[in-house]
Amino acid sequence: MTSDSGLTCQDTDYARQIQDVLDELEQMQQNPQLITSPEELEALERAIRQRTDHLGSLLVGHHIQQALDSTDLQMEQDLLVSHWPKPLKSDGKVKVHIRTAQGYRVAVWVTYYRRKGRRRAGRRYAGVYAGLVLLGIYDRCTPALAAEVSLLAAMLGSLDEAQDVLANRGVELDPKTVRLIAYRYAARARLEQQVESTEFDESVSGRRVVISTDGGRIRLRETKRGPKTKKGRRRYTGAWREPKVLIIYVVDGEGKRETSFAPVIDAILKGPDAVFALLRTYLQRLRITQADQVLFIADGAPWIWNRVPLLVQALGLAADQVHELLDFYHAAEHLGKVAALRKDWSAKVRNRWCNQQRRLLLQGEVERVIAAVRDICRGRNSKAIRQHRDYFIKNQSRMAYAQLMAMKLPIGSGAIESTVRRVVNLRLKGASIFWCRASAEAILLLRSYYKAGRWNLLKRMATSHLALLET
Repeated sequence: MTSDSGLTCQDTDYARQIQDVLDELEQMQQNPQLITSPEELEALERAIRQRTDHLGSLLVGHHIQQALDSTDLQMEQDLLVSHWPKPLKSDGKVKVHIRTAQGYRVAVWVTYYRRKGRRRAGRRYAGVYAGLVLLGIYDRCTPALAAEVSLLAAMLGSLDEAQDVLANRGVELDPKTVRLIAYRYAARARLEQQVESTEFDESVSGRRVVISTDGGRIRLRETKRGPKTKKGRRRYTGAWREPKVLIIYVVDGEGKRETSFAPVIDAILKGPDAVFALLRTYLQRLRITQADQVLFIADGAPWIWNRVPLLVQALGLAADQVHELLDFYHAAEHLGKVAALRKDWSAKVRNRWCNQQRRLLLQGEVERVIAAVRDICRGRNSKAIRQHRDYFIKNQSRMAYAQLMAMKLPIGSGAIESTVRRVVNLRLKGASIFWCRASAEAILLLRSYYKAGRWNLLKRMATSHLALLET
């Protein structure tokens, strides 16, 4: 255990280092450099930024140490350790290096708490730096650095691009470290989301809420059974899997999305039951029962519509609150496929027939559309046409387009289609891109919250320590 005099020595060392950097900056002020080219100006800016970043890191380290030594944080540490799932024992103060958002590493002395039990020589039982956890410092990174690394991993096209952007501003991290920080950041946020029951800051009380879900496509790297390659690598398959994406947003009296309410977006790789359980959690925290109108809109996937009534019942929504609607443009697409199956029709006849049926759908004449499809259900392609006819029959109750248009509610699921593209396709789907399941889950969560404009909420979840007390 380090003595109190050792801690004083550490404080004095910070004071000396801070003064050294201040002296360098003062020297640069008193002796301005003559610059005559863009290259010289860039070099000067870089030299100044290096010193100011160094100074910022030293100040951060100094403040972290002061916080760790404070009586208030010591009391919080004792409380956290007393509520830890496994009994912990103080192992004394140890020196830990922390990466700061400015790109430098600073040293602090912090108490390490280890699992109770017989200690092996040279090894520690799994434990925790309770003081760092309370300050939101995980993986030896300050919260600002961890958030920036994770944000870049979600924003950019790859982790290598995130590493390059960080390097250009003076934060040198290897690809493995970038990946570890971002993926663990997402894992902590997801864990906190599962155990924490706090409600959103916003409310949907008296508002018109639109809910939609759909699936995307990515390829997972799954281990293939059998011998390894000649180079000793394990073989794998690139199986296509469907991440499920959800969106919850609010529309105004004209049916346009309210910009004052950031949409709720999330995506997971698990099955339909999991995404509907997640949807139920979000809706409960938004206090959905206080909404004026609730619209479920999606394509005709049975995995969606088979579960919507169960979700409505579980949430306790009233029948007059809820509307179920099949996306109009998916229905129109089926009309086009029906017309295309009539090989004896010209292009002009097909277009005229499709336009007529679309108008009938918008006017609420679904029965007439079904009758029109039934009338042409003959000939060589009659079996295929019957499948489309059954599609309209099955979803007839979800085609009240005239009623919803009169209420100024949307009749298309463009929001979820766009969300799938922005969250999944533009980041996780591409030629020769294969994901491990855990990696894909992490990026899906990070990118969902980033695209929804709810990054600050994700930051709060990722830096909270409450979930650790439940594990």
